[in-house]
Amino acid sequence: MKVVVVGRGNVGGGLARLWAGAGHDVTALGREGGDGSGADVLVVAVPGSSIADALAKVTGVEGMTTIDATNSPPGPPAGFESLALQVKSIVGGPAAKCFNTNFAVTYDQVANQRVAPTSVFAADPEARAPAAQLIRDAGFDPLYVGGLDNAPTLEAHVAFTMMLGRSDLGPYFYRFARPGDL
Repeated sequence: MKVVVVGRGNVGGGLARLWAGAGHDVTALGREGGDGSGADVLVVAVPGSSIADALAKVTGVEGMTTIDATNSPPGPPAGFESLALQVKSIVGGPAAKCFNTNFAVTYDQVANQRVAPTSVFAADPEARAPAAQLIRDAGFDPLYVGGLDNAPTLEAHVAFTMMLGRSDLGPYFYRFARPGDL
């Protein structure tokens, strides 16, 4: 899969390394932006408050399948129920909300886990399969929670995620499983 990642920080850079290691053709764009045309999937991994500015510097992504991996503790800007819907309104293609409840500082340890940690995601029907594939290829077990209308709940969950991360636990992996699956 050809993947263009907007953002080279902990999330974007970390995911780009994991996907390149899994055999994907990955291009990571920084603050200067660039051309995303020809990609199968666009991944937005910038601070939530920078979405519009970052995407304004990227060309060739209109209508593309997009993964929104952003967070913004204050929430989405006025007029949007979620950051994922803001991203979708700019790019115009099917979208998924992924990776915003996983700690990027643990990406280099995901392959060493006894079982694959969970990555919860919500997606438009057309974005579900590519999102699940990229989640698996990053070393996580995808847990689909429904359509993009569930993105606001995933985004609100980040407060809980960060609270636990600041506790004695520190950055962590999590696993959701049915009884008897572990």
